[in-house]
Amino acid sequence: MDLKHISDLERATKRGRGEMGRLGIALLFIVGVMLFASTRNSGPGSMMLVIAAMIGGYMAINIGANDVANNVGPAVGSKAMSLGLALIIAAIFEAAGALIAGGEVVDTIRSGIIDPALVPSGDTFIWLMMSALLAGAIWLNIATAIGAPVSTTHSIVGAVLGAGVAASGFGIGNWDKIYAIAASWVISPVLGGIIAAAFLYFIKHRITYQADMAQAARRWVPLLVAAMAWAFSTYLMLKGLKHIWKVSFTQAVLYGFGLAAVVLLTVRPLVARKSRQLQNSKQGVNQLFTVPLIFAASLLSFAHGSNDVANAVGPLAAIVDAVGSMGGALHTKASIPLWVMMVGAIGISVGLALFGPKVIRTVGSEITELDQMRAYCIAMAATLTVIVASQMGLPVSSTHIAVGGVFGVGFLREWIKRNNARMEDEIKAHHPEGDQQAIDAFMERFNKAQVQEKGAMLAELKLQAKAQLDPANFSKRERKNLKKVYRYELVKRSQLLRIAAAWVITVPASALMAAMVFFMIRGMMLPS
Repeated sequence: MDLKHISDLERATKRGRGEMGRLGIALLFIVGVMLFASTRNSGPGSMMLVIAAMIGGYMAINIGANDVANNVGPAVGSKAMSLGLALIIAAIFEAAGALIAGGEVVDTIRSGIIDPALVPSGDTFIWLMMSALLAGAIWLNIATAIGAPVSTTHSIVGAVLGAGVAASGFGIGNWDKIYAIAASWVISPVLGGIIAAAFLYFIKHRITYQADMAQAARRWVPLLVAAMAWAFSTYLMLKGLKHIWKVSFTQAVLYGFGLAAVVLLTVRPLVARKSRQLQNSKQGVNQLFTVPLIFAASLLSFAHGSNDVANAVGPLAAIVDAVGSMGGALHTKASIPLWVMMVGAIGISVGLALFGPKVIRTVGSEITELDQMRAYCIAMAATLTVIVASQMGLPVSSTHIAVGGVFGVGFLREWIKRNNARMEDEIKAHHPEGDQQAIDAFMERFNKAQVQEKGAMLAELKLQAKAQLDPANFSKRERKNLKKVYRYELVKRSQLLRIAAAWVITVPASALMAAMVFFMIRGMMLPS
């Protein structure tokens, strides 16, 4: 056996050992959850509680493995932080968000997706919630295995719907809510992509297309960082702290504006001093966005932990409530015991550390190439879209927004590259054939010019060409250039199709699995 085959075998063996090690740690966590849950109840429902706790821990691991990538993936892909630092920051802030601001009460029927009055009994409700929890976790596990970032909220909503329909028929479903969720498959990524692309277009025209990028950065970067502080503080007050601090939208905006003003006054001298030490290039300007991106990843993780931990512990809390209530009574609200919240918080951190890197790499580097400025635009899209959509009553998914933002900046870059290529080819077409020296001289001036000047230069060149060149020669060359097709593809189409397909089938796939699991559990639990 040659050395190449030996090294390939060694790498495969190491990967296999790594996978087994990660699975072993995850299994130890789930076993620990089961053992602890067994001490919480010694009554007739104790076994159901242990099984539900096990599935809740499994769900939390899968949320950490898949959903947290949206918060840190762009920052990792842009090299603003290393993968290791991102995992540490996300784990800390996810757990902090869940434990500090995760709330004390949760809806037992997630987002009103089914009518609880149509659930026949407390036992049926427990089986329904357990089926939804397991099916949602399995679907997230499948999505993580193929590296597709999907919405955990949609996963659990689809699972609750599927189990509910299996338990009581199609009449139990809130179908208007389902149609709204289906609409979000388009609304979320499109809004995220448009906002991210708009910010990137602004940054390019105001900073990177300027002759003196450092001077432009001194003017605009403090304002962009202040805008980020405004958006993120508003988002955090409305979403991340909503369970412990109630503020209106107007109050959140005003408080956020006050914080943004403080940030602007603090950041402006720091950016001015830093920019004088940087080279006059995109790479230099990118460095100014590194620290804001680290803060953005931290705050997004905190808000995610406070909101999406309910996807893991909501059904588990509902089962605990039903098991502990007299006669298995069904309540629309259930309190969240501290140990249940700990299962969600620790499970999300464990899943992120063990299995999160795969989806983080997908979001950060396998869709399009990111730098710090592009990652900033995606972070802004992730916050602003949620704020605007929530005030308009539009259903959106944070996962779809963030990934849509990645696609948005990638497609904008493609459009700019193709547009520049067409302009360069037009310049060459309007010069006499063989006059390469004149073409090179014009291209040098053209590339250094600002955007407004480029249009004027191109228009003047066309007039000169028509006046000086042989019309027949000009027409022939122009027709030749018009036939060219520019295919600058900076977004991987295979990733676009794979992720879009995963989004579309998330609700029906988790619903179908939940229905199958419900029938299986009911078949085992009903007396023969």
